[in-house]
Amino acid sequence: MRDGTLDYWRRGLGYVPEEVWRTEGLRTLILADNRLTELPARIGLLTGLRTLDLGHNALTSLPAELGALTALDGCLYLHDNALTALPASLGRLSRVRYLNVGGNRLTELPEDIGGMTDLVELRAQHNRLPRLPESVGRLGALRELWLRGNTLAELPGSVADLGDLRELELRENEFATVPGALRGLPALRRLDLRSNRLSSLPGWLAELPSLEKLDLRWNPLDPAPRLLDALAGRGCVVLT
Repeated sequence: MRDGTLDYWRRGLGYVPEEVWRTEGLRTLILADNRLTELPARIGLLTGLRTLDLGHNALTSLPAELGALTALDGCLYLHDNALTALPASLGRLSRVRYLNVGGNRLTELPEDIGGMTDLVELRAQHNRLPRLPESVGRLGALRELWLRGNTLAELPGSVADLGDLRELELRENEFATVPGALRGLPALRRLDLRSNRLSSLPGWLAELPSLEKLDLRWNPLDPAPRLLDALAGRGCVVLT
């Protein structure tokens, strides 16, 4: 171990080494790309962990004991597995700043995710999400939300409470209209709506005070020259 880190990246182990459970002072554990099919409940004993990387494995579920890692205040990587659900106990990890659950088989995010109040970036691309929980509006520190490649057709009204949200990726979903919850978001700079089902645009888009880039490509849009000209005239890059 060096600097509180155990790094087993791309070892193809198929299991969690015994060394993990015996190591004192462990702060960062990297088990990415190891063909793991299960995570032992003993993970909950590693209460000093601050970053955990479980990406690029074959996990289908996670133990509820993951929620005991309340010292996690860095990154939690769960992307590119075969997860169909996340444990409700994830909501106890209030100090995590970066959560990546992209590239799984999730059909929902737990309502308890609203307890992850220090999240700055949430990545949930390429899952099977038809909706987000209303509790997402409690993620007041969130700056980036990545949702490409799901089946979303609307966003919960609580998204309007994400006053620090700066980047929102909604590419490759099922939106027929721009979600009204985005209206007036004060910090939103980049909005990606590529490859949806948009046929028209609301006038309030031109009122988003911080918008710098709006990507509307590959939608069946009718031209809206006055709106798009108004955005371009104030320096916003618009791609259609």
